[in-house]
Amino acid sequence: MNIKEYFSSLFKGTHSLIKGMEVTGKELFTKKVTEQYPENRAELKIPERFRATLQFIYDEEGYHKCIACKTCERNCPNGTIQITTRMVDLPNGKKKMKLDKYIYDLGSCTFCGLCVNTCPTNAIEFSNDFEQAVFRREALVKQLNYLPEKEKPAPAPVAKPATEAPKAEAQQPQAPKQPDVQSPNVEQKDNE
Repeated sequence: MNIKEYFSSLFKGTHSLIKGMEVTGKELFTKKVTEQYPENRAELKIPERFRATLQFIYDEEGYHKCIACKTCERNCPNGTIQITTRMVDLPNGKKKMKLDKYIYDLGSCTFCGLCVNTCPTNAIEFSNDFEQAVFRREALVKQLNYLPEKEKPAPAPVAKPATEAPKAEAQQPQAPKQPDVQSPNVEQKDNE
């Protein structure tokens, strides 16, 4: 290395140091903004599209829309979702697959949103609840279908229509009945 290269590299290093100190110096005099986090929970503004944790969408009656198709489990890039199902006999004699457990591992979730976007029934969504700090990793594994599943009422049996014979009789006009009064001519013949 000659003297020219030495001083050139020394000048570049000094210039870089001064540039870095300039950025640090500006931050030294800017006004500080501190979030008083635990105290200001009521005023926190969390964006609507913020993805914090996955949850089921329940209706007013306590039913969820999940049909256990496992589309979200297949689309999850790192196996965060695990679904177990069971077969149930329906009243009409057919079998149907129902959701048994929907396990979600928050600790390995990348919050990509593929599960929410591909759900055919819109049964899951991301909530804004960002306070998920725990002391044990096992506490991050959650069962999303935590409410006990209610059995939907079976459809009422359809009444069979009445037979055709009574309908045919009801449609024929009936002649009015005549009273059983004997005519006066008949009485006269009996008297004679």
